[in-house]
Amino acid sequence: MRPIAEERRVEPGAEAGQSGGGSRRDSGWGKSAAGSSAVTRERPGPCDLGRSSAIQVPGSPNEVGGWLGTLARAGMERWRDRLALVTGASGGIGAAVARALVQQGLKVVGCARTVGNIEELAAECKSAGYPGTLIPYRCDLSNEEDILSMFSAVRSQHSGVDICINNAGLARPDTLLSGSTSGWKDMFNVNVLALSICTREAYQSMKERKVDDGHIINISSMSGHRVLPLSETHFYSATKFAVTALTEGLRQELREAQSHIRATCISPGVVETQFAFKLHDKDPEKAAATYEHMKCLKPEDVAEAVIYVLSTPPHVQIGDIQMRPTEQVT
Repeated sequence: MRPIAEERRVEPGAEAGQSGGGSRRDSGWGKSAAGSSAVTRERPGPCDLGRSSAIQVPGSPNEVGGWLGTLARAGMERWRDRLALVTGASGGIGAAVARALVQQGLKVVGCARTVGNIEELAAECKSAGYPGTLIPYRCDLSNEEDILSMFSAVRSQHSGVDICINNAGLARPDTLLSGSTSGWKDMFNVNVLALSICTREAYQSMKERKVDDGHIINISSMSGHRVLPLSETHFYSATKFAVTALTEGLRQELREAQSHIRATCISPGVVETQFAFKLHDKDPEKAAATYEHMKCLKPEDVAEAVIYVLSTPPHVQIGDIQMRPTEQVT
């Protein structure tokens, strides 16, 4: 079964997941986007996280442009200059979230299997004068060694993670009656195991630095709350139901640990990305129809929800945001 490309979210006929990850051979830093005269740096080492390869984004809030430029919430000030990890950041919702956080003045490590798009986004953020920093990092989220190496690099170069946004995920059209075991494993490894590993490592990073106000946000799906009569999404839906349970379980364990780190799930419905065209790569008309029958959510709508969650007072716990297009039926 042909793999789904990175970062995409739509419910085939509804929503699906983001993805990140890739070859272990290429883990580590990508180079800067070609032709970007504003970026000058030395060749980075394999674990040179954020030194010469980090693209610094100067500027003040008044210089910030774009759709979020005028939405600098007072509640986001406490996150300024702190570090957020965004998985699956090379497109779709992940890219929109990374941009929004940089606009709010955060240092953002954006990871994916390929980082060319993240490097281009970093250059765009720099040109726009956003006050934060976007740091591309190549990581195969289906490989635990890659994930642990990434967290080690973040620890050595930036102390650690304050916000973890588990956005990466993937869907394959493998049904329950005839789907491939490899397709099921791919979805489970990224959508459930990688999310859990990143959550564990992010919590340990916060705990060892006595960070008690961190935040872990899982970008899930409306498919984690109901099962559609679409056989090709049933296993995918099961992984998203797992994310719903994992987020609530995380909240309970954090409370038992007397921690004030918060856990939130954001579950969007149909979001207009390239996902449908990857899922239905042999039927582009079917893919296009996914987006044409209604006004879909945009990746920026989900990023706006992330900013809202982060901007709430520390004593406010947002458990799950379910969001769908107004015209979506289920």
